[in-house]
Amino acid sequence: MKLIIGLGNPGKEYLKTRHNVGFMVLDALQKKLVLSGASNWELSKKFNAEICGLTLNNEKIVLTKPLTFMNNSGEAVQLIAHFYKLTVKDLIVVHDDKDLKLGDIRVQKDRSDAGHNGVKSIIEHLKTQNFIRVRVGIASENEKKMKDTAKFVLNKFGLLERKKVEEVINRSLEEILKLI
Repeated sequence: MKLIIGLGNPGKEYLKTRHNVGFMVLDALQKKLVLSGASNWELSKKFNAEICGLTLNNEKIVLTKPLTFMNNSGEAVQLIAHFYKLTVKDLIVVHDDKDLKLGDIRVQKDRSDAGHNGVKSIIEHLKTQNFIRVRVGIASENEKKMKDTAKFVLNKFGLLERKKVEEVINRSLEEILKLI
């Protein structure tokens, strides 16, 4: 079984912000996998997350968007991982990364949180950093825009950036499908 977690913040005000790239990738993945049997997103009060699932190549896949807000993502991830009796080798976490330029992707394992509060929460709750991360770059070419990190990540992508966002989401899907 694989648990694929997209990090973001719930609510319309955060929709399509830089910090919600993890949610955007999972939404695109769910749409891509509908023909393979992916269910629609369902609210799970038990896990405080939106989830959907499918079986792909005889393996159960659960897509998850924690609704705990970014800084508490580990709460929902821990609940789901324990419920399904998963080990960290079964987890894939997809998140934004302001240290990578917009359009770049890095797939890595056993890395520190590098200042990302959502990843930090997951590491704290699972008591390990030994899981796969798909880091999706959101950095602006204009470094002045990134001086206030909180403000920067909670802003929406600019008109000229949207094409790169679409491309990086599609490439992220390819990387995730390779992993599962």
